[in-house]
Amino acid sequence: MRRLFYCDTVGRIGSVGLLLLRLVMGTAFLFHGWPKIQNPFGWMPPGSPVPGIFQALAALAEFGGGAALIVGLLTRLACLGIATNMIVALAMVHLPHGDPFVSMKPGGQSFELAAVYLVCAVVFLLLGPGRFSLDALLFRKPIETKPVGE
Repeated sequence: MRRLFYCDTVGRIGSVGLLLLRLVMGTAFLFHGWPKIQNPFGWMPPGSPVPGIFQALAALAEFGGGAALIVGLLTRLACLGIATNMIVALAMVHLPHGDPFVSMKPGGQSFELAAVYLVCAVVFLLLGPGRFSLDALLFRKPIETKPVGE
C-alpha cells in the first residue's frame, strides 16, 4: 500500500515541480468538476448515451480528483480517474468529431487540453505526488530506530 501511494522518485527539486503541477492541474479540475458535481447524475445533455452513474463517477473524478491533487492525497488513484475521464473525452467527443490537436480558429474545438491533462495524469501515475504531499506524510517509510543500548 505504501508503495502505491508514495514514491520519492524525483528528489526535492523534482518534488517542487510536481507540487506546482499538482496545484495548477488540481485547481483546473476543481473548476471543471464544480458544475458537474452540482448535478452529478445528469450534467450531460438529455439523451446522452452515458448512464447517470458514469456521469457521477466522471464528476467525482474531476472535482474530487482536483481536490486530491491539490493536497496530494491518494494522488495515483485520483489520477487514474482523471486519466480515464480524458480517455473517454478523447474517444467519445474529440476524435469522433474530427477535432484537430490545436484549433486555428478562435474558440474552435480541439483535443489539446484533454491530451495535456491525460499526459499529466500519466506522469503522476508513474512518478507519484512527490515529497510535498499528504501521501508523503501518510505513507512514507517509517524511520528505523535502534534499540537503546546498541
